[in-house]
Amino acid sequence: MNGVINVYKPPGISSSLAVSKVRRALGERRIGHMGTLDPMGEGVLLMGVGKSTRLFELFLGKSKTYEASFRFGFETDTLDITGNVNEKTADIPTMSDIISQLPAFTGRMMQLPPAYSAKSVGGVRAYALARKGCAPELLPAEVTVNSFRLLGSVGENEYLFGIDCSSGTYIRSLCRDLARSLGSLATMTAIKRTRCGNFFSDGAVLPDEAEKEDVVPVERVLSDLPRLDLPESMYKKIACGVPVAADAPEGEFTLYCGGEFFGIAAAGTDGIRITVYLKEDGAK
Repeated sequence: MNGVINVYKPPGISSSLAVSKVRRALGERRIGHMGTLDPMGEGVLLMGVGKSTRLFELFLGKSKTYEASFRFGFETDTLDITGNVNEKTADIPTMSDIISQLPAFTGRMMQLPPAYSAKSVGGVRAYALARKGCAPELLPAEVTVNSFRLLGSVGENEYLFGIDCSSGTYIRSLCRDLARSLGSLATMTAIKRTRCGNFFSDGAVLPDEAEKEDVVPVERVLSDLPRLDLPESMYKKIACGVPVAADAPEGEFTLYCGGEFFGIAAAGTDGIRITVYLKEDGAK
């Protein structure tokens, strides 16, 4: 097997446990997820199978869509409902106040990650430092929020939002920053990833129910990239990692030689090189 499987991670389990369940279901050890979801989160958790685990960086950079609930009136140390309450407030914004403020959180912006996050601080995860009572020195990072919509009320002082954003965006930080800009406090109470790249939650399978037929072949996964076909006379050089000279698309593209798929490649000053080798074992 060599491809990507669109898994629906249920709430309450870690991304690592979801991977273990898929490994058992498929009888395949070479499986890894492509962008973690918090244990309380649910939704799309893409997993690479076989050589496609090498596509981690590619899918980690894909834009994503979420549905998340924010409850106003308090803030926790983790910025979600699993944490300890740090502060409370009686200043609760109205729905119209919230809607009027959402455009300020759309577009490119600098965002401070949560203290309880997987960001590395001096080689140590921020959440590990936070759990020891240390305040990790985190730096703001640039993120892009393509759309930020209020979808409706889901409880007292609690609202459901739809967010389409770049990789690296922390929805918990959006919750914190939106509330503070309104003179209030809020905590994320639920989150669901409904899309990652071209994969949607509607087509995802539960970890325990994964089957080999659910693995999307890597060639189809990468079909949105330009394709370059080279003659079989170049096969040996390409298979040995030797750069070859040929007209090529700009940026990254999928590379085929003699009709056989090799992986993702890019053209450099010395010729075309494979950047992610994905050729099936046992091919000619």
